[in-house]
Amino acid sequence: MVTDSPRYAPSTTPDRKRSSPTPVRVLAHEALTAIQEKKGSDVVIMDMREASGVSDYFILCCGTSDVQVRAIAEAVEKRLKSECQEAPWHIEGTEHRQWVLMDYVDLVVHIFTPDRREFYDLERLWSDAPVEKVDGKPVGLLHS
Repeated sequence: MVTDSPRYAPSTTPDRKRSSPTPVRVLAHEALTAIQEKKGSDVVIMDMREASGVSDYFILCCGTSDVQVRAIAEAVEKRLKSECQEAPWHIEGTEHRQWVLMDYVDLVVHIFTPDRREFYDLERLWSDAPVEKVDGKPVGLLHS
């Protein structure tokens, strides 16, 4: 059953593994490229390495409609598969397209409609994680 509020599988799940050896920073850069190509807005990257055992990075972005949310999710999945040979470990939210969560184990991509982004406010929830707004230039958090 798909819900509007994705839940994370515990990192101790034995089958929770990446499908390629591609470094997570490369995955994140490719995901950002796909998001930007589909005109995702309000894009931020969160460094989760010290804030959570869930993943190394979160990427958050918005699509202005459920159609754009779907297009962004499809573009991320296609690009990571073609450029990095990486398949998502889990995807949730594609049925309602209000919040799509794409779990690549070390990288989790969150694609929201603006109202869902505001409601769940992951930046506040994970306020101890460093956050960088992405506006088309190189992302410093991925170089640290």
